[in-house]
Amino acid sequence: MNALLPLLSDDQRAVLALWYEVNASLSAYHKLLTSFGSAQQAWAAKVGAWQQLGIHQTHLKRHEETQQTIESIDKIEQAVQAGKYQLLFADQPEFPAQLLQIFDPPPLLFCRGNIERLQQAQIAMVGSRKPTAHAQKITFDMAQYLAQVGYIITSGLALGVDKRAHLGALAQTDPEFQGRTIGVMGTGIDICYPNHHDQLFSQIVEQGGCLISELLPHTKPHKHTFPRRNRLVAGLSLATIVTEATIKSGSLITARLTSEQGKQVFAIPSHIDNTNAEGCHHLIREGATLIYHPDQVIADVNLQLNLPPMVTQKSTPKDNTTERPIAFEQPKNDTSAHPVKNQLPNIAKLNRVNETAVSSHLADVYEQLDWHGQDLDALLLTTRLTPPELIGQLMELELLGIINVQGGRYSRL
Repeated sequence: MNALLPLLSDDQRAVLALWYEVNASLSAYHKLLTSFGSAQQAWAAKVGAWQQLGIHQTHLKRHEETQQTIESIDKIEQAVQAGKYQLLFADQPEFPAQLLQIFDPPPLLFCRGNIERLQQAQIAMVGSRKPTAHAQKITFDMAQYLAQVGYIITSGLALGVDKRAHLGALAQTDPEFQGRTIGVMGTGIDICYPNHHDQLFSQIVEQGGCLISELLPHTKPHKHTFPRRNRLVAGLSLATIVTEATIKSGSLITARLTSEQGKQVFAIPSHIDNTNAEGCHHLIREGATLIYHPDQVIADVNLQLNLPPMVTQKSTPKDNTTERPIAFEQPKNDTSAHPVKNQLPNIAKLNRVNETAVSSHLADVYEQLDWHGQDLDALLLTTRLTPPELIGQLMELELLGIINVQGGRYSRL
């Protein structure tokens, strides 16, 4: 566990002030930062300068009330010093590097619990708020299995599948694997939602897991805050598993964001007449990977991490009366079955692997690529290469296994 954050620096206070004055609006915050160059310059700017940028009237009003902003920052700083929660800024080494790669990264995170979890390899598990009993059991079993192999289970703390995923990750008897879960909140860090999940929240923190939110303290749940939460769930994780979801489930938003970030989406099938699983069947039809055992997830993710292939274990049913995995065999202590155990990379280092693997003559093209994908015409404009030169370099990058091409669009892996 890291020590409490000391007094905020001037730049951190400016970041927090902007975040408060734009009421955690990502678009407004990034517009101000881009236009003025730094948080301190943006905060020092006059209201008229903000107005010329088209900043919303409510944000302008907050910017005029400087004293109220300062008092709010002071309250947050006091809460951090009192140990109520922690505060991570995007320029700190403890901040999860993988979030800096998403389209709209948060400038800060409010955290409770073990922030070291944010640097560890994570797999997201999401699904229906009203799952069938079978889906609840599958979710719990798979989360417990993956956590004992070494992964962190990340989810959104909602009813149903999210809760079962967190509980499965927490159901470890081996102290080495306890608390291997991260809960991403759609509210302020000091608000428990759903209301009766207070025991789950406490259990995550006490057992060594972590709760995070990008939203300001006291922010209540709203229909707009949960898609924001979903993008963080997807952004933190190496892959997303959807265990059961309706066609209109918010889990499909998480799955879409995962795919847009160039990561793998896994979906668990069900009976064709199970309307609760129509979302999973839709995802599979659209290209998600069908799975029925966590070893399949491990094998694919290990491949992405360039870890040795694993030996698949056979699953054997066990007593249905216990809370231990019944759908999947419990991982053994023998690491030859799961070479990923104790070898999972620090996630911050993982995100720098590709950059160090690129040869100097390919670096310029690689730097122009993102995780969303660009076509040849766009790349020709930005790289100023001839078509044969560009295609040749893209082929080299693809052969190195660090970019992907799909539908004529090139993206980083």
